[in-house]
Amino acid sequence: MDKPKAHKTALHEKEGIAQPESVSLDAIEHVTKLRKIQPTAQELVNGILKGDKTALSRAITLVESTNPAHLEKANDVINQCLPYADKSLRIGITGVPGVGKSTFIEAFGKHLTSLGRKVAVLAVDPSSSLSHGSILGDKTRMEELVKDENAYIRPSASGDTLGGVARKTREAIILCEACGFDTIVIETVGVGQSETAVHSMVDFFLLLKISGAGDELQGIKRGIMEMADLIVINKADGDNIKRARLAKTEFNRALHLFPAKNSGWQPTVTTCSAVTHDGIPEVWKTINDYFDLTKANNYFNFHRSEQNSYWLTETINEQLKSNFYSRKDIADLLEQNKKAVQNSEISPFTAASILLEKYFSK
Repeated sequence: MDKPKAHKTALHEKEGIAQPESVSLDAIEHVTKLRKIQPTAQELVNGILKGDKTALSRAITLVESTNPAHLEKANDVINQCLPYADKSLRIGITGVPGVGKSTFIEAFGKHLTSLGRKVAVLAVDPSSSLSHGSILGDKTRMEELVKDENAYIRPSASGDTLGGVARKTREAIILCEACGFDTIVIETVGVGQSETAVHSMVDFFLLLKISGAGDELQGIKRGIMEMADLIVINKADGDNIKRARLAKTEFNRALHLFPAKNSGWQPTVTTCSAVTHDGIPEVWKTINDYFDLTKANNYFNFHRSEQNSYWLTETINEQLKSNFYSRKDIADLLEQNKKAVQNSEISPFTAASILLEKYFSK
């Protein structure tokens, strides 16, 4: 006896149309091939000199690489770009987290591009001490500036560098200048560990503050304020205008207690709102006044020469450190001595002497 046919209900599933692949396999193959093709040093240099931002980004990535195989190529790119560098105004901007650095830099950058200047922003993002990762979200914060043809934003991870200046920021400045950017803005993490690094690679140092922050940062305030060429009280809008003006008066009084600068410049305090753009043109005017003064008294060129000498010694120190930790025999000996130090079998100073003697013996 034949089995009765199953009765279809209104809930049965009809055979549908197969969905196409969400990603084109041809596109994946094309992108993979492009990634495998690495441009030569000369091709990168040619692109940079033509103002190609893609070539600039690839060159900075090459320079930031910790792969020893990339070092020679990176140095070749830097050396070829060097004759076309040193023609920009370098401005360092710092401030505690939450002061509105990214918002200020976007408003400031848009003002400069409206005046016909080409602006490169080297934004340093803090790295996690646990995961060693960084969000690198400055392009997201500066959504208007990133779309500007005359602007370039490059976020970099601070790594283990104190003060929040990436290890290769100095080289990135040279590449940006060779690419035709006449104003370089360096944004630091701004946690007050050591702002000396950024101060030693810029011509003008701007400190962002907010009113009503109290004295919880008193321990770092003096050191940073002594380096500042201009203090800007940000977020001077709405109900905060009165407090910002009061803070301006207080900081002006404090600045007169600091020793005179070698540049002959008397630091000033001003207020602004990165949201309403009030005070942004005045900030740029103050910066221009500084450059007019320091170029007239030749401090500008003297300061640049001193910075070059400083970065010679810093580069030597960095290279020695990199070479030391990259040697396998040193790495093996380091692990042995670490365990001995942890077990109190040897002092850290003796262990360091053993490692250094091993390093310099070859």
